[in-house]
Amino acid sequence: MKRVFLFLATNIAVLVVLGIVLQLLGVESLLDEQGVGLDLRALLIFSAVYGMGGSFISLAISKWMAKRATGARVIQDPRTQAELWLVETVGKHAKASGIAMPEVAIYDSPDPNAFATGARRDHALVAVSTGLLRGMNQDEVDAVLAHEVSHVANGDMVTLALIQGVVNVFVLFFARVIGHFVDRVVFKTERGYGIGYYAVSILAQIVLGILASTIVMWFSRQREFRADAGAARLAGARHMAAALERLKSASNQPLPEQLNAFGITGGVRGGLAALLASHPPLEERIARLEAMGG
Repeated sequence: MKRVFLFLATNIAVLVVLGIVLQLLGVESLLDEQGVGLDLRALLIFSAVYGMGGSFISLAISKWMAKRATGARVIQDPRTQAELWLVETVGKHAKASGIAMPEVAIYDSPDPNAFATGARRDHALVAVSTGLLRGMNQDEVDAVLAHEVSHVANGDMVTLALIQGVVNVFVLFFARVIGHFVDRVVFKTERGYGIGYYAVSILAQIVLGILASTIVMWFSRQREFRADAGAARLAGARHMAAALERLKSASNQPLPEQLNAFGITGGVRGGLAALLASHPPLEERIARLEAMGG
């Protein structure tokens, strides 16, 4: 319930902020002064503010959201030898990758998972679940930490937000262009917004959004391969492959929706749904790692 509340509250806050920005930019309507044609300049500003703005606000608060959505506890002063090892291992990989020390956190979950997030490479968060620490040996956990640090070093969170923002702009812009065209041509609305505009715009946004998501998720899958390669360099391909093998046999549940793309593994999908998967199949990732390890 807490996760749902945080998700809804955050989205409402984002919408309020973006609405204020539009007001400050003087975007009152997407129609021209006569209320007949589309004001393409206003529409482009609207699409850019909501598309790019929403994506980057979400990125900016990603650490805050991640901590609260998972209940992650940041390790300030290690209480145990295991916590000390976690901090030291992340620090070792961060130094080898040329980034500042990320925050290290543990969150309570029986499912083996880990994630990295943050708006900047030098101000990131790496978190692991208690289930991962219990279910993997030290070499495997080391490889998972190297994988997450590689995500940070590669700037994957920023790049994913940028790509998501760009496709959001196109989706918002063309959905409303299509809605306006159908409203005028099919529904014969002469002035203002008709029911056809709202209905078709929503439908077009859903369809275009799904198509655009295949682009974003394709990139997400490629970045997993790059992070696996980074983990192989930092901790050894054999250990990373062993960690993924361990995940294959686990009854793993995905992270909360807003964090799923940043985890070590995503939900299993097949068929056309695989186009919308944030992670490649574990079998394919393992095969690539085994090839790298000779």
